Amino acid sequence: MLTSPSLPVSGTRTSCPTLTMDELSEITQHLLRFSPDALIVIDAASRIRFANETVRDVFGYGPEELLGSSLEKLIPERFRPHHGAHTAEFISAPKKREMGARIADLFALRADGTEFAAGIRLAPFRIGSKLFVAAAIRDTTERRLANEELLVARKEAERANRAKSRFLATASHDLRQPLQTVRLLNASMSKITPDAQTRELLQQQGQAIESMTRLLNALLDIGRLESGAIEPVETRVPVDAVFAELRTEFELVAAARNVDLIFRPSKIVLSTDRTLFSQLLQNLIGNALKYTDRGWVRVSCVIENGGVVVSVEDSGIGIPSDKLERIFDEYYQVDTHGTKRMGVGLGLAIVKEVARLLGFSVRIRSTVGEGTQATIAIPAQHRLASDDSRADAPSVRVSAAPSRKGRLILVEDNEGVRIATELFLKLEGYATLTAGSLAEAEALLTQFKHGDIVIADYHLDDRNTGLDMLLRLREQRGVDVPGVILSGDLPSVLRSIKVPVPNSHFLSKPVDTTALLDAIDDLSRV
Repeated sequence: MLTSPSLPVSGTRTSCPTLTMDELSEITQHLLRFSPDALIVIDAASRIRFANETVRDVFGYGPEELLGSSLEKLIPERFRPHHGAHTAEFISAPKKREMGARIADLFALRADGTEFAAGIRLAPFRIGSKLFVAAAIRDTTERRLANEELLVARKEAERANRAKSRFLATASHDLRQPLQTVRLLNASMSKITPDAQTRELLQQQGQAIESMTRLLNALLDIGRLESGAIEPVETRVPVDAVFAELRTEFELVAAARNVDLIFRPSKIVLSTDRTLFSQLLQNLIGNALKYTDRGWVRVSCVIENGGVVVSVEDSGIGIPSDKLERIFDEYYQVDTHGTKRMGVGLGLAIVKEVARLLGFSVRIRSTVGEGTQATIAIPAQHRLASDDSRADAPSVRVSAAPSRKGRLILVEDNEGVRIATELFLKLEGYATLTAGSLAEAEALLTQFKHGDIVIADYHLDDRNTGLDMLLRLREQRGVDVPGVILSGDLPSVLRSIKVPVPNSHFLSKPVDTTALLDAIDDLSRV
C-alpha cells in the first residue's frame, strides 16, 4: 500500500511516496505485458521463454503460441541460414545493442506469412548462471517507407540541383550573347546617328538594355548561390584595390544621379574570396545609389573589436522600420512612396547569400528621409597584416599619354556578337581582324605583330578557352601578349584561375562598351 506523503518542512527534503513490493511487481508485470514494443525473452538455445501481449498486435501470435518455440519462427526463411551464426556470435559476447547497426535491413515474419521491417533492441541478462536475452521489437514499416521517400526526394533534389547548375552555366553564356549583340549595336548606332531625336531614342534603348543586363545578372547570381554551385576560394584581398575597381565601375552612375561617391582609404588586407567580396559590395553600392537621388554614398573599411567592419552609407530615402525585417527576402522591394520601382528586389537577397558563404554578417540600419547604413562584420580570422605599401590617399585613375590604336584580333564563336563587336570597334577607329573558331583564330594569330591586342570569348569550344589560346600564343611568342577575355560567367572563370594573368583584362558579358574601350586603352600603353 502507498504510504502517506510527508508535508514539506522548511530546510528538509520532501519525502516521496513509496510502493510496496507487491505494487512494484504488479506495475512491472503491466509494463512487460503491455509495452508499446513486442517483448520476448530467449534462452541460450534461442528458445522463446517469455512473450508479452503486444506480440499479438505485432506478429499475430498469442504469447502462449510462442512459448517454447524456436526464435526462427519469427524470422523470414531467407534469413535463417545466417541467423545461427549471428546468434552464436552474440551469445559469445553478449551486450546491449540495436540490431541493424551493421545490417542494412531487418525483417520479421508474421503468423500469416507476411513480413515487416523491424527495429530490434537486445539486452542480455542472467538469472543465476543462465543467460537470457530480452528483445524489444517494433514494426518500422512506416518509418522505413518514410526514409525511402526521403531518399528518393533527396536524389530528386540533387538531380534538380545538377539540372539547375547546368541551366545556369548555359544561361550565363547563351542568354548573354543576344544581349551582348544588342548592346554593341546600340553603341554603334549612337555613334553614327547625327539626328538628335534618334540619339535620344537610342539613349533610352541603352537604358533599357542596362536594366535587362542588371536583371539577368541578378537572376543568374541568386540561382547560382541557391544551387550551391559557388564555393568560396580564399586569396589575399587588399581592400583599397577592390575599392578602386568599384569606384571605376560606379563613378559614372553616381555622376548621372548627382551623387558624391566617396571611398575612404584603407590599408586593410583580407583573406577571402575576392570575386564574392566584390560582388557583395557591388550590390550594396548599387542599392545605395538606386535610392539616393542627391547627396552622397560613402564606403569605408575599419578595424573594430579585432575584426573588420565595411560600411556602405547613403543619404537616400531610407527604409521604414517595419520593413527592415523583409529587405533580405527575394523579390521584395520597399515601397518608395511614389518613386519608380527599379530592379526586382534581388540585390539584398544576393548580399545575404554571399555573406553567408563568406562567413560574414550583414546588418542594415535606416531612417526614413535620412538614409541607410549597411555594415558587413568580418571576423578577425579573415584579417591579414595591413598593406602599408599603399598610400593613404584613395586610388584614382591617372591620365596617361594618349594611347595608340593598334590592331585588334577578335575571336568570338557567336556570329551575331562577332559582327556587332567588329562594327563597334571599327567605328571607334580600330583595325580589327576577326575569327569565328579556334582553328580560324590559330591561322589568324600567325599574323600577330607587336602592339596587337587579342580579344577573345572565354568559351570557344568544349575543350579550349580563349584564355588557353592566349596563353599558348604567349608561350609561342615569348612575351605577355596583351589580351581581353570576355565571359558570360565571369565569377566562375575568375575563381578557376589559380595564378594571376599579367597584361590582361577579364570582362563580363554583356560587356560594357566603356569598360571594353578602357581595357583596350590600358593594354595599348604596355
